[in-house]
Amino acid sequence: MAIVGAGPVGLAVAIDLALRGVATVVLDDNDRLPAGSRAICWAKRTLEIFDRLGVAGPMVDRGVTWKVGRLFHGARQVCAFDLLPEAGHRMPAFINLPQHEVERLLVARCADFPGLIDLRWCHRVVGVTPEDAGVAARVEAPDGAYDLVADYLIACDGARSPVRGLLGLAFAGQAFEERFLIADVEMKADFPAERWFWFEPPFHGGQSALLHKQPDDIYRIDLQLGPDADPAEEMRPERIIPRVRAMVGDRPFRLVWTSVYTFQCRRLARFRHGRVIFAGDSAHVVSPFGARGGNGGIQDADNLAWKLALVVQGRAPAALLDSYDEERGRGADENILNSARATTFMTPKSAMEHLFRQAVLDLAVDHAFARRLVNSGRLSLPCSLAGLSPQTPAEPGAPGLVAPGTPCPDAPLDDGFLLDHLGQGFTLLAVGDTVVPAETGLPLLRLPAGGVVAQRYGAGALYLIRPDQHVAARFPAGADAAAIRRAHRRALGETAYD
Repeated sequence: MAIVGAGPVGLAVAIDLALRGVATVVLDDNDRLPAGSRAICWAKRTLEIFDRLGVAGPMVDRGVTWKVGRLFHGARQVCAFDLLPEAGHRMPAFINLPQHEVERLLVARCADFPGLIDLRWCHRVVGVTPEDAGVAARVEAPDGAYDLVADYLIACDGARSPVRGLLGLAFAGQAFEERFLIADVEMKADFPAERWFWFEPPFHGGQSALLHKQPDDIYRIDLQLGPDADPAEEMRPERIIPRVRAMVGDRPFRLVWTSVYTFQCRRLARFRHGRVIFAGDSAHVVSPFGARGGNGGIQDADNLAWKLALVVQGRAPAALLDSYDEERGRGADENILNSARATTFMTPKSAMEHLFRQAVLDLAVDHAFARRLVNSGRLSLPCSLAGLSPQTPAEPGAPGLVAPGTPCPDAPLDDGFLLDHLGQGFTLLAVGDTVVPAETGLPLLRLPAGGVVAQRYGAGALYLIRPDQHVAARFPAGADAAAIRRAHRRALGETAYD
């Protein structure tokens, strides 16, 4: 298996495949991890995936944990929200940790699989030839060019994906004209670990601003500049420093990393092209507001790796990989829709759009219904896969609270947390004394009918859980082994599951 790109998505795919016994070669054209914090906000579902991969512990220990966001209009607070108001989850709602630190942890984790992950730096893919039985890649390396043949090639090579270009694939979507400044600023401050977003802040008239806390007294600042801003001019320290000082006050600070960017919402029409499969920014890009890019890419990896492993090991048909395109296509569409809506709300282009935003912000101070309309970047949540082909719809009246297609909610157990017991293969999850047929051929996890598990899953429920910790099916009381096997075959992409 070949993976192009050693960013978070490519490394996550490699580690996940290694955990399932599949060897990979990871090719990256850089000789070091990129500088700058870039993606910093890692959501609860992404942390649960990273926990399964073995890196969430040090991420959470190192990162800044947060769950509260505050929205301001001018100097007035409009509202605040709590992203994880209930207890009983191992992972927090969000942590802030720079992308390069996440990548270092993933690279170190790759070293735990010396016979399964071959990480090659300064290896540039310059040719891709899909074949019936695999993919041939031409690679330029410091010691000379060579040809690499793999069963599948996974393109995780970013928004400017060379693999996508080599195959001549269209990347359709919309480019936005607004320019934004990112500044990582080192300073001593007593700002809490919360997300603060301003519409029309008093320190940056007529625009928007965002503040996040990172480790080591580093703060991420985003400032909207407008579509006519000159990137070269705006990158000059003498332009940046007064803006930062206006925001943070008269305290010492140091610029650590800065960038001026515009953004796009684009996606490939299909993420699978035979034996070449795209994941992360090579497949879809969104605005950074809402933390949907990096989190969406890790969820791509989570969806893809188990399917690839089963296919290359001969335990599922190649058609299973089409469900990756189906399911993560929905995730990409949801992220793009939310990103485009956030941009419209944040950067109104007409007098009517601006009037609408003003009215919503005024109403949101006192009225909960209006707060649902305020959009400063809907924060990353896993999308539901309900109704898509791998899932068996639940019959009316079937015991249980979690719908097929939903990622499993975590819950505390006597020996840890529920998600510790899910994620390596298909599993039957029974809550309470529900009858489970013995002839299913699937491992069974039976949990008592009381406590948080029963509150979140429902006493008497029986679920089929996928290897990516999503519910594939929820069965009625008295379900027989044949019905469970049909749901299992359906989740494996077998066409004759009826």
